[in-house]
Amino acid sequence: MTQPPTEANTDVTTAPSSDIAPLPAARGFASDNQASVHPDVLAALAAVNDGHQPAYGDDAVTARLRDVVRRHFGARAQVFPMFNGTGANVVSLQAMTGRWSSVICPESAHINTNECGAAEKIAGLKLATAPAPDGKLTADLVAAHATGFGDVHRRQPAVVSISQCTELGTVYTPAETSAVTAAAHERGMTVHMDGARIANAAASLGLPLRALTTDAGVDVLSFGGTKNGLLLGEAIVVLNPDAAEGVEYLRKSSTQLASKMRYVSAQLVALLDGDLWLRNATHANAMARRLAAAARAVPGVQITQSVDANNVFAVIPHAAADRLRKRFPFYTWDERTGEVRWVCSFDTTEGDVDAFTAALAEEMTA
Repeated sequence: MTQPPTEANTDVTTAPSSDIAPLPAARGFASDNQASVHPDVLAALAAVNDGHQPAYGDDAVTARLRDVVRRHFGARAQVFPMFNGTGANVVSLQAMTGRWSSVICPESAHINTNECGAAEKIAGLKLATAPAPDGKLTADLVAAHATGFGDVHRRQPAVVSISQCTELGTVYTPAETSAVTAAAHERGMTVHMDGARIANAAASLGLPLRALTTDAGVDVLSFGGTKNGLLLGEAIVVLNPDAAEGVEYLRKSSTQLASKMRYVSAQLVALLDGDLWLRNATHANAMARRLAAAARAVPGVQITQSVDANNVFAVIPHAAADRLRKRFPFYTWDERTGEVRWVCSFDTTEGDVDAFTAALAEEMTA
């Protein structure tokens, strides 16, 4: 019989080590997903890491999160912590649609371009995409694509999905969102918002989260935390309970129900209970503005989108991009045009931006 290891029979040369080699101090502008975890979030995780709590969301920390979310979004708001943004989007859309439904969204929407067809494969939906050069839907685009009602041969338009911020870094004003939600509601449709960077949008506009969502007529929100300093954690926030059915069951059947949910909820509480969400987003936005201002001064750099939040889109020569990427990670957005994306995070420093833009100037003249 194999004996459990003791001081006498443990081979210290093969025992697992708790030491992890420190990571290189790399900095980049590829994505706010690549940023570190905010120290306050790590502290919140440590604070709840004691004793036992009920599983699957019946814990005291998740109960506190419900109160915090209602404070931000209104008395009817219901929150469902999730592991990631794709899960939040897919479960939200499943809860808002039937298997015969379609979802109107911009061509550039994350659910269309960057989620490996999850909405279509898992939820069985048809995405009806609309061209939107700045990433934003309008009431006219909704009207043009919300067709075929009652036609048995056609997918039935059920949901309009918008992103805040958009995939192109632009921000909807409350008036723009309200126009979209009004066009959808007039046609019996509901509205989903992919809010992976909603904190950045709110910081950009100087408005509370409710002004961008509940008050603007949004029915269901995918609230983002990972891009704003969390280790992991997003949430579905149902703003209009009449618009989404069975979220709690769909979350489980879609493998998004955390057993030790207090650890996801604790991060969201740390972000939302005070102003950490706003401080992090405000800083990231400021760094993006600093980067854009310096990049505009470099001959040959063309900024392609409005710098509303923490993303900067620009066109630079492919060769310059390839050289620069060896020094600072970032993504090429459109290989055809040479458009690239630079993303700033809560932990981006002025020194990071200045070093990057200095390197950009060097590579543009190489």
